[in-house]
Amino acid sequence: MEWVLATQNQNKVKEIKAALPPDWTVRTAVEAGILEELPETGATLEENAIQKATYLQTCVGGMALSDDSGLEILALNGAPGVYSARYAGPQKDDHDNRLKVLEELAEVQDRRARFKTVLAWATPDGVRTFEGEVWGQILHEERGQGGFGYDALFVPDEGDGRTFAEMSLDEKKALSHRSRALAKWRLALGI
Repeated sequence: MEWVLATQNQNKVKEIKAALPPDWTVRTAVEAGILEELPETGATLEENAIQKATYLQTCVGGMALSDDSGLEILALNGAPGVYSARYAGPQKDDHDNRLKVLEELAEVQDRRARFKTVLAWATPDGVRTFEGEVWGQILHEERGQGGFGYDALFVPDEGDGRTFAEMSLDEKKALSHRSRALAKWRLALGI
């Protein structure tokens, strides 16, 4: 099966491809010739995922999968949420985003948070969404060299006390929000 993935984030591409059957061919939007920025103006992760998937599906005429994910911290009323990738500003990077979270939580005791992923699968027949989440805690400092985004700050409740950044890809895949959403998507497709 061939389809297009609505992301240029190579870390997401790697995680998604790791969850797929080996005979599936996946191209990113750029690899499919879509060079413009994909729309991402929704107020929720679900709205953004649907926007990206439907736009890309219309452009390529086949099937498209998009992922919109975010870190939602209870003490910050769900922030960074939909703004997770650009929380510290549009020209900032993952490290800047983590620093901003640490600054905002400096005096906060309740550090509960969840990672949430919404996948949108767009075909000529319509769009379906699939959600995955994982709850955990935000640390007071970064730990680990792997992963991306907020992984060095997040310790999943179901884990062994390590951050996602301290886990191998396979270990993270066993617990992650993205893997849970992908499992629901695969079940719906019968793969």
